Amino acid sequence: MTRHDPATVAFLKSRRSRPAKTLTAPVPDRAALSDLLTIAARSPDHGKLEPWRFLVLEKPALTRLSGTVGPRGAELGIAPEKIEKLVAQFANADLAVTVVASPKPSDKIPEIEQTLSAGAVAMQLLNAALASGWGANWLSGWISHDRDWREKELGLMPHEWIAGFIHIGTETSAPPERPRPDMDSIVEWIEA
Repeated sequence: MTRHDPATVAFLKSRRSRPAKTLTAPVPDRAALSDLLTIAARSPDHGKLEPWRFLVLEKPALTRLSGTVGPRGAELGIAPEKIEKLVAQFANADLAVTVVASPKPSDKIPEIEQTLSAGAVAMQLLNAALASGWGANWLSGWISHDRDWREKELGLMPHEWIAGFIHIGTETSAPPERPRPDMDSIVEWIEA
């Protein structure tokens, strides 16, 4: 028998990320966040490799990280406006979860499938936070692609990378709706 859950379908039809700059405290406590992370970890994971992990960044860690972005951006020649935007992303946040892609050696499961699993975990965490009544947003930015910064500031291993920073907090304003894809231009029906 097929299980139909109209409330979940309605949520998915209307889900909308909340801009990180509109999120504030309070944030989920450790117990509530642990529940969200448990939900996120129920994502597709071929081979049960768990090719991802979480780093929970609380306010002091976010403040520390914001101080590392400016100097690193200047060292890399990043445009000042891009540096400022990323500094603010960390400095103004109260909680963010780093979804770390951590591929595992496998003869059966290609790395691309492990990468897709890390993306699924990030999306599942985002949706779990939103469905639980929190505001949430999935961000990355140039700093997440900088291997030296990832290893030095977050302790990532050389084979690991950042799938995203999921910012979670209390929504201060409802986001406006944005244009959605034209389904006729992206769906092709193949009948035979």
